[in-house]
Amino acid sequence: MRMSKLYNVSSSPHVRSKLNTENVMFAVILALLPTTVIGVRVHGMSALITILASIAAAVLTEFVFDKITHKPNTIRDFSAVVTGLLLALCMPEGTPVALPILGSVFAILVVKNLFGGLGKNFMNPALAGRCFLLISFGTAMTNYQLDAVSAATPLADLAAGSRVDIASMILGTSNGVIGSSALGLLIGGLFLWCIGGITIEIPAAAIASFTLVMALFGGQGADPLFLLTHICGGGILMGAFFMATDPVTSPVTSSGQIVFGIIVGVLSALFRIKGSAADSVSYAIIISNMFVPLIDQHIVPKPFGHRAPKEKSSGSKIPKSALVLCAITLLAGLALSGIFAMTKDTIAEQKAAAAAESYKAVLPEADTFKANEAMDGAIEALAGENYGTDFGKITINEAFEALDASGNTAGYVVSVTSGDGFDGNITLAVGILADGTISGIDFTELHETAGMGMRCGEDEWKGQFTGRNVPSFTLNKAGGSTSDEEIDSISGASVTSGAVVNAVNAALDFYASNVN
Repeated sequence: MRMSKLYNVSSSPHVRSKLNTENVMFAVILALLPTTVIGVRVHGMSALITILASIAAAVLTEFVFDKITHKPNTIRDFSAVVTGLLLALCMPEGTPVALPILGSVFAILVVKNLFGGLGKNFMNPALAGRCFLLISFGTAMTNYQLDAVSAATPLADLAAGSRVDIASMILGTSNGVIGSSALGLLIGGLFLWCIGGITIEIPAAAIASFTLVMALFGGQGADPLFLLTHICGGGILMGAFFMATDPVTSPVTSSGQIVFGIIVGVLSALFRIKGSAADSVSYAIIISNMFVPLIDQHIVPKPFGHRAPKEKSSGSKIPKSALVLCAITLLAGLALSGIFAMTKDTIAEQKAAAAAESYKAVLPEADTFKANEAMDGAIEALAGENYGTDFGKITINEAFEALDASGNTAGYVVSVTSGDGFDGNITLAVGILADGTISGIDFTELHETAGMGMRCGEDEWKGQFTGRNVPSFTLNKAGGSTSDEEIDSISGASVTSGAVVNAVNAALDFYASNVN
């Protein structure tokens, strides 16, 4: 008898399934098609470009890695396609195409392949790629648009007390990420469950525990509209059905999956209620992934009639290294909290001093600055909301009337913050003379890309505004401006340049609306 014809006989039960890695990954792709099609239909060509770029980067990264390391080609198992697609669906419309490419490379190369490939990664690669982009490019990743117009998401509107259109959230026509259709995600998730691609324990436990915590601590009780808005928005459906159910990074037993789902749901709700992160669900799932080895170790089904022999207690089963790490983390957290508590007043004083110095820089003629009743009333009426609808994410921080040494009005200073910077908020002071001429601008917060967006802080660029008396400015991306209304953009930093121009325009509009 030839050895290749031998059979491996073992005791029952025997698992028979038509599902393999390729089939499961292909099923996930099919399940994501409803929300993908809706996302492209609503958000247009920019969404399709983001999806294609993300998938192409993920597949190419895996292919090149396999070639370099002389490993079998694994792109045929569709896992890289799933990673790229999931990452793209978690991104807003109009995201610079470099971001999905960078996120996919990080997800496949660092999180997946450097840990040994599919089946050995300790967290979901797509989630890790999204969190990497959120941390590195927070503003660009939260610049939610619809028809190329920036606007708040339904959850932000709900938090502000505005009316929310639940139907648009269900259909995916509201502002948010590309794959935001609650109906599309629910159809895809149930499809996966029906064909055996996932089990129902994790999604059911995650959504149920999330809803319960939101009802108990969300501030509006069991209000159906409130709870349904939070379930349909913010990524809980995407996370529960497509991220947390990743077979590599979730528990193997049904009981363990329920516990894991509860942890995901509770953390997602608590982060959403108490936290300020742009995506509470992503962070909740990644943190929950860390508990999976512990869950699998302690929640193990015992065979019928099995009695484990009594053993002498050898102390805690938790590894010593884990206890040490927890202690270090706790002490570090307490130390950082203590330092912040001790220095927050000093930091506030330094910020106030920097602002005063900035005001003096933009209005050198000023000897003192005093409050202006009309401007203060207008700022109070805004209650922290965005100023106007034509300037993007603009906040008016404060405004003062500037007096010269003789006590006469020399002009006005308006402090403005734009949330549309490429890599964070941009705060600047705009000095405006009594006749409406801009006397200068100066930045108190600017954290853009070195050598590109940071050039906005150079005198040569910001000096373009000085001495001009116009109702508003326009950004000239081509350069070579000849009119007072045009401001030349910095090459390669049109996002930052545009944010600054909008901030100055908002300051001019605020001045014109509240002075004289």
